[in-house]
Amino acid sequence: MFYYFLFPLIAKNKNTDLSENTNLTQIRKYTGNKMPHNHSHNHLSDTRNISGKRLLITMSLNFFITIAEIIGGIFAGSLSLISDALHNFSDGIAIIISYIAVKNKEKPSNYLHTFGYKRSEILAAFINSATLIVISFYLFYEAVIRFINPVEVKGGLMITVASIGLIANVIGTLLLKKGSKDNLNLRSAYFHLLSDAFSSAAVILGGVAIYYYDIYWLDPLLTILISIYILKESFSIFKDSTHVLMEGAPKEISLKDIKKEIEAIPQIINIHHVHIWALDEKNIHLEAHINIEDMLVSETGKLLEKIGKVLSEKFKITHFTIQFECDVCKTDELIAME
Repeated sequence: MFYYFLFPLIAKNKNTDLSENTNLTQIRKYTGNKMPHNHSHNHLSDTRNISGKRLLITMSLNFFITIAEIIGGIFAGSLSLISDALHNFSDGIAIIISYIAVKNKEKPSNYLHTFGYKRSEILAAFINSATLIVISFYLFYEAVIRFINPVEVKGGLMITVASIGLIANVIGTLLLKKGSKDNLNLRSAYFHLLSDAFSSAAVILGGVAIYYYDIYWLDPLLTILISIYILKESFSIFKDSTHVLMEGAPKEISLKDIKKEIEAIPQIINIHHVHIWALDEKNIHLEAHINIEDMLVSETGKLLEKIGKVLSEKFKITHFTIQFECDVCKTDELIAME
């Protein structure tokens, strides 16, 4: 976790106080010397490792599975194989997007993108999950058609092709498992592959039943079950990524708790007009107005240190901007109704 701490701009004239024209102090300086900070180099290294060779390997595996299952599905007459192939193809595209997103995240901030490209991974997770949701509804529709108009399926070929897909998907899933724990984008790619592994296993079992007992309705039934599972997992990622893109406040942070902790600090009257959002999964930003007792600008440094300690240690907020005031705002609502 990155920790950033903000210190006030010290006025050149120390006799100037907050009651005059300098009563609004925008605070934007960073330092890591006063309080502990950790740049989590190990996590960054892991992400780069996964985004390199591992993502490229899993992408190659997915396109290989896609070709094998489309050919096998056509010859076997299996909708579940073809649906699995389309799912694998979407996985390959998803991993390409994930790879580009991770590389973009490493780019530094610039005048056009002052936050950098950290949200690239969230955008990729949004696209990946939305794509899976659309594909799942399409497969559901095709399965219903198969129930109405059953088609004979070659169970033996279905088993063989699905087994190849299962092996490849398990390899890809294991490659991405570690990075998926702390990264929404990689978790999206991981669930792509995991859902494919489950669907391949289900297709194998269905193929066995069809081969020995000619139960052809199992093929569309498996397709529907696979689609339901994909929808469940994809919707969760879609909802989380949408929340971040819509500048939603992190669910684990209570604004009322922040208000209580900040206003408990001596010389602080109240905190208001608070905005809090997540830039990505690891960077939480906050900006707020804080009404304080009348004092010199040069005296606000220690006060800001206390605020920084509370925000970083108790709420894991990584970047904040504080505007000190002395009875300036007409309202002191915690959330500004703009």
